[in-house]
Amino acid sequence: MSDLKSLIAGWAQPGRIEWIGLRPKRRAEMVTVDAGMISNDGLEGDRSRAGKRAVTLIQQEHLAAIGSYLGQGPVAPDILRRNLVASGINLAALKGREVQVGEAVLRFTVICAPCSRMEEALGQGGYSAVRGHGGWCAEVLRPGQVRLGDAVQPVD
Repeated sequence: MSDLKSLIAGWAQPGRIEWIGLRPKRRAEMVTVDAGMISNDGLEGDRSRAGKRAVTLIQQEHLAAIGSYLGQGPVAPDILRRNLVASGINLAALKGREVQVGEAVLRFTVICAPCSRMEEALGQGGYSAVRGHGGWCAEVLRPGQVRLGDAVQPVD
């Protein structure tokens, strides 16, 4: 039997980048791209800011959960305004760790809490539907390119 530290460090498989989006300015429509450059300030072309919230990520699996709480199918990723959608790996299990995303290395810092705009975007109950499923904010440790299909995996 492994100790708890070993269990926490484990992971089953790499994740995969399924969607990339840019927020050119506040309240502007998201721009979907196939690839982007993650600089120290965040995804180039996004209105991100350097520091612990430079890049935002959400699990593709949570899009269906959010939709189910609203009585509908999966929510489109652009509605939630996150930069990257990843599938196949539990992002919450990567908090505080160095994570390779394409060529970049990020550290997941804090949850990406929903904003009041979720009621506007998703209707009544939208804010509550996203709570606990809104994804993660990350700081950039090493800039690099990210493309659709790239792996998401811990490096430590």
